[in-house]
Amino acid sequence: MPVAPDPHPAFGSYAVPHRLVTTEWLSANIGVPGVKIIESNDDILLYDIGHVPGAVKIDWRGDLSDPVTRDYVDGRRFTELMRAKGIQREDTVVIYGDRGNAQAAHTAWIFTLFGHEDVRLLDGGRDAWISEERDTTFDLPYPSPGDYPHVERDDTVARAFRDEVLARLGGPLVDVRSEQEYSGELEDKPLNQDYATLRGGHVPTAVNIPWTQACNSDGRFRSRAELDEVYGALPAEDLVVYSRVGERSSHTWFVLTFLLGRRSVRNYDGSWIEWGNSVRLPIAQGTEPGVPNRII
Repeated sequence: MPVAPDPHPAFGSYAVPHRLVTTEWLSANIGVPGVKIIESNDDILLYDIGHVPGAVKIDWRGDLSDPVTRDYVDGRRFTELMRAKGIQREDTVVIYGDRGNAQAAHTAWIFTLFGHEDVRLLDGGRDAWISEERDTTFDLPYPSPGDYPHVERDDTVARAFRDEVLARLGGPLVDVRSEQEYSGELEDKPLNQDYATLRGGHVPTAVNIPWTQACNSDGRFRSRAELDEVYGALPAEDLVVYSRVGERSSHTWFVLTFLLGRRSVRNYDGSWIEWGNSVRLPIAQGTEPGVPNRII
């Protein structure tokens, strides 16, 4: 690894402890060569009212998605983004954000699809940094353009698609949304209609483990023992996770992959927005996984 990991003892029991850093570690490593800091929020305006010194902003939607293909950016555009942000291929990238790090984890997941080796999350995210009254700045960094090499996205690494999920009904599948979303009781009407769905419920046979169960009330990850209790009933490998648009399930993907060491965990980023809007895909409603009760 280009930069030494955070030696915090609380991380020692995790499967891949160097994937997390504390606020103390980040504060001590601001400006260290080889460390690049990224803020990636749900609320894209937060960065402008104060951010970690030296942090660049990456909009998980505007910068990493292609509105025409409704997919993620291709290798050319990812490389251009990295060069514009002054990020080198060998850099240690530390990502943090609001809303429990959901979008930050999603950004980390996309970095993984492009094969960036050393990507870490700030435990507790933006809220932890702000609550400790650590230094923030309004100053915008102007990094020197980098020479990030051209890389292609490898979707086989940690991504699942709709037809794969349909073919594996009955296999290990985790819905990380709230219980109300999972059951179909919550009629979600997001402000952004791109994220609206026509049907409520869940993919048949999926179990419900809300993503928030991975964290304490302060947004930091629970201990290894507590996480083992939350996810202990899941198989050791070949898991697929989903949410509404794939960002909350990225958080669970991070937990299962790096904190618990599960193998071959994939994120179905099409998630409920794709499944719930697709014609004749089976759905189930209620709080118990089982056979579909409706096909539309």
